[in-house]
Amino acid sequence: MRIYKVGGAVRDRLLGRPVTEVDWVVVGARAEEMQAKGYRPVGADFPVFLHPQTGEEYALARTERKSGRGYGGFTFYASPDVTLEDDLTRRDLTINAMAEDEHGQVIDPYGGQADLAARLLRHVSPAFAEDPLRVLRVARFAARYAELGFRVADETMALMRQLARSGELQALTPERSWKEISRALMEPRPDVFIQVLRDCGALAELFPPLDALFDNDRVGTTPGMLATLRQCADHDQPLPVRWACLLHPLGEEDPQSERPGQAIEELNQRVKAPRDCQELALLVGHFQHAARKPATLAPEALFDLLQHFDIYRRPERFEQFLAACDMIARGRFAHEGLNPATVYLRDAADAARAVQVKPLMEEGLKGAALGAALKRARLEAIGRFQADRAL
Repeated sequence: MRIYKVGGAVRDRLLGRPVTEVDWVVVGARAEEMQAKGYRPVGADFPVFLHPQTGEEYALARTERKSGRGYGGFTFYASPDVTLEDDLTRRDLTINAMAEDEHGQVIDPYGGQADLAARLLRHVSPAFAEDPLRVLRVARFAARYAELGFRVADETMALMRQLARSGELQALTPERSWKEISRALMEPRPDVFIQVLRDCGALAELFPPLDALFDNDRVGTTPGMLATLRQCADHDQPLPVRWACLLHPLGEEDPQSERPGQAIEELNQRVKAPRDCQELALLVGHFQHAARKPATLAPEALFDLLQHFDIYRRPERFEQFLAACDMIARGRFAHEGLNPATVYLRDAADAARAVQVKPLMEEGLKGAALGAALKRARLEAIGRFQADRAL
């Protein structure tokens, strides 16, 4: 039985980057032998075990054969006769198909070190085109390493285009797609992720309304969206803000339509984004226009905006909305520094929150009457705030 460190841990060590997770492959062993040594099996699909002390993953060397559509359409074969090279050849990119033995010696049968030096994301074998998830993975790696000068190799981009045309991307489950998309949006260059998907034709399959923006862009929407995503990364924004900023141009298309936010809602459902991401994307799409010039809103309209965010019980969601507005202003309108519009909105929210319920209750109000009085008091507070700011 021989054990090798594989994949990202080897890649990142060679790049001089922090190694945050270590995976191992075991050659020449059977599942029964692993369990006899105290390794705990996990999952039913792969021969993967957890180390009894460290909890790190140890997988038996295996090969795979395409047996159906999509990410899960593979049959795996694990046996003591599967070699390390056999196991590495099934991996996606050469930079991920390297191993390291117990002496620190790198085993690199497919030229991963040369591609690291050349800053290339290149597939290991033609079998790359059998797995549609690899389109998303390569685009994610491009987003991670763009700052280091990495690009997708031409021959790999050709296979990604082939996969996009094949319809295989439609076989990906929403959950698996979201896992890759969410990770990619949190990379240092999420804009590169979207651009790579566009370049290979995958954006049209995954996010048709966003892809259409590239074809029909007459007012600089798509460059602004990509710049906004980069601002999100530069300012370390959380995932809900990044997702809302990705989808915000769809709220620009027709804010007066009968179903504003329909395209955003459909994409939310398409990938089954988490609830906080869905809600923020819809709110940003709907209210971003009003938020650009809040001082021009009537008190009733400003009050309605604040009410939609439930600023009293969910202040964090309103803060994420303001962050998204700031990123959009920085990306689309080259706005730098403190954004007067978001300062205005935050101060308006504080004015509404300053209204106390207790005095109204002491007047004997309760139920619907209390609710109506509280609304009037908050609306009056916003009116006074706007009047003071206008002076």
